[in-house]
Amino acid sequence: MTDGSTPQTPALASTQAIGIAHQPGVPTASAEGTLRVCVLALGGELFAIDLRNISEVFEVESVTTVPGMPSMLTGVTNLRGTVIPLLDLRASLGLTEADGALSFSVVVRQGARYLGMLVDHVPEIRTVSRDSVLPAMQAGPVGARPFVSAVLRLEDRLAGVLDVPQVFAQADGGGTTLRTS
Repeated sequence: MTDGSTPQTPALASTQAIGIAHQPGVPTASAEGTLRVCVLALGGELFAIDLRNISEVFEVESVTTVPGMPSMLTGVTNLRGTVIPLLDLRASLGLTEADGALSFSVVVRQGARYLGMLVDHVPEIRTVSRDSVLPAMQAGPVGARPFVSAVLRLEDRLAGVLDVPQVFAQADGGGTTLRTS
């Protein structure tokens, strides 16, 4: 944010924001061998993010495009007076963009910075065993899934664990083309 302010995360109980808010200082691990994650759907695939990195989830009402932004940044939106950059990670993760616009945003944070990751479906919060987290496969083209740091076993499916610092690094222009309109 250029003005130094950070979005407020009041209790989310209305239709204004969907589902979750994480208050700083509240631990996400409920016991020694478990951790709390936000599971989300993007391009038909499941992904997970450590709940400590999530500020909130909201339905995107409007997007303003900004020329000169990296191509993965679709634009910005206003969230209660705070401008939030919005990312569409589908192309960077090698996923199809056939479904069109994504209507929900998961706001992730790194320090005082916030980004909205556009997703297909409203995520769910799960407490998972640390034993369910497996190392990510390193096979395939270099950089094929640059943000996936691990794999999470969820019953009969697998979810890629997104590395929030890597998402921020890519959003800052690391190797992406710039938007011209």
